[in-house]
Amino acid sequence: MADDTDPGARLARYYDLDLSPDQPDLDLYLALANSVEGAVLELAAGTGRLSVPLAAAGHEVVAVDLDEHMLARAEAAWQAADRAGGGSLTTIAADITALELDRRFGLMILALNTLLLVGDRDRQLAALRAMSRHLLPNGRAVVDVWLPTPDDLALYDGRLVLDWLRTDAEDGALVAKLWSASLQPALARAEVDTFFDSWPAGGGQLRRTARHDELRFVSAADLEAMIGLAGLRVVHRAGDYSMGPFGPSSERMLLVCGLL
Repeated sequence: MADDTDPGARLARYYDLDLSPDQPDLDLYLALANSVEGAVLELAAGTGRLSVPLAAAGHEVVAVDLDEHMLARAEAAWQAADRAGGGSLTTIAADITALELDRRFGLMILALNTLLLVGDRDRQLAALRAMSRHLLPNGRAVVDVWLPTPDDLALYDGRLVLDWLRTDAEDGALVAKLWSASLQPALARAEVDTFFDSWPAGGGQLRRTARHDELRFVSAADLEAMIGLAGLRVVHRAGDYSMGPFGPSSERMLLVCGLL
């Protein structure tokens, strides 16, 4: 049943609605999990869109996120999943920049631009150092970030953009996602306000649920510099989820890293 009383629960539900049509990175993480020894740790795991299928595929997975509403949905999804593969899922509510679990993992995941949402450069570096602290000697840590083009950032001028209109299967309501962003070019930062407007399919009162995020963009060179400062080394760099080569026109950077 959809929880309509708590804005945090609604945001977690709309997060799933936002990402549900496509999971282009899942096959990559399934392949990497099969190629390493040891458990999987996903930082900023959200509602478990990666952690749950990784656990269902037979892996021991630990999912960390600061948002307990997100983790509650991950736990519910795991309870509803086919668990015949023998995997497991443990959720932990914690700040990934100060994480201390006293164990190491074969695969660590910081997926889908999460690093951009962590905060300033010091906190981004702290998140990468947390990966280094928890990685097995032969393990792999994956960092995935978006590298926006000038055309992408041209939209970050305060205008209100309609991203999509979908039906929420959990309550039948229509939901529109809108966003507005303001760029601070000199600081490589942006403030982003996201609005989820929902209303009954047959018409009725509109309800708005909003969230505010502050992004710090990173260049490819800055990201690789932080990787080294965190005690990691780049094993492979790619420009897409098929692990195609990274180049000047790549819209994102995926770094597969090991310990220095």
